[in-house]
Amino acid sequence: METTKKFLIIDGSSMLSTSYYGNLPKSVLYAKTDEEKEKHYSEILHNSKGEYTNALFTMLRTLISLYKKAKPDYVAVAFDVSRDTFRRTVLGADSYKANRKEAPAPLKEQFIAMENLLQKIGCQVLMDKDYEADDFAASLVRKFESPELETYLLTKDHDYFQLVSDYTRLWRVTDKEKVKDMQQRYGLCAGENGYTSLPAGIFEYTADIVYAEEGVYPENIVTLLSITGDPGDGIPGCKGVSSAAAPLVNEYGSLDAIYAVIDDCEGNKKKEKALSDFWKSSLGIGRSPLNALKENKETVYLSYQLAKMKDDIPIAQSLEDFALNIDKAALKEELRRYEMLSLIAELRL
Repeated sequence: METTKKFLIIDGSSMLSTSYYGNLPKSVLYAKTDEEKEKHYSEILHNSKGEYTNALFTMLRTLISLYKKAKPDYVAVAFDVSRDTFRRTVLGADSYKANRKEAPAPLKEQFIAMENLLQKIGCQVLMDKDYEADDFAASLVRKFESPELETYLLTKDHDYFQLVSDYTRLWRVTDKEKVKDMQQRYGLCAGENGYTSLPAGIFEYTADIVYAEEGVYPENIVTLLSITGDPGDGIPGCKGVSSAAAPLVNEYGSLDAIYAVIDDCEGNKKKEKALSDFWKSSLGIGRSPLNALKENKETVYLSYQLAKMKDDIPIAQSLEDFALNIDKAALKEELRRYEMLSLIAELRL
């Protein structure tokens, strides 16, 4: 019997950033100002040419462990290029991710290095100034997911919950204690698919687990975020409605349906009270969100556009173009350049 093949889609920006901050000297990690951090940059892992390698080394170690345990047949790595994606340029959302600090110079350098390294060894790298890594992941899922292909998304970003389905699961990167807690509550999902384990700090989310954690199924995550907002991403949502969001989304299924029942009241106070009473008695919503939703309708719909991953970016490659076929000679050359001799030995190159 033919084994179902596996397609692993990696959020490269998330993984490299996590690798960078997880392998910094304490002098940099705990410095209170950027000026103080810069004074200790020389202590960050680097090769004899002065090229920073702490994030590269850690990410490569993670990838090696992942490939050995999960054995994917196809791999794609997506990267962010700029914050000025269509969400800012087309939608005009200047607040989108505006609170995120610019990447430090040693990390910026390693973004370019990792993107180049992956391309040199034969990995498909997807990136564009107009889109985020998330958008490429969504577009890959839309194009390739099927009952005949197991698709896995590797990231620490909870926004990816919206892509989970019967055929696509999320391998979310988190701390070991969180993974242990999730395993105790939900079991070892990965073991059900024939994997004995995943690398430390990764937990597999199914649609049912997304529902248990978020209160809605993956197909309704974007609608949920459009109401709750996401301060970390600069998605405003509707203030004061977060606790009522999941019951409303589960009852009506879409923003249009929620606003249809509000609009049906036509501003009539009796009808609005009846609607609020229904929400309280049937949905368990104590404090009525009706007025807040009315006042913030435009912001809620903008939040929907910001939260929804763009899933129709043209993907020129065929599935076979993503086949995992590493150029070992090129990999060895890159590892020598960055003086990662332990990885050369581990891979027996």
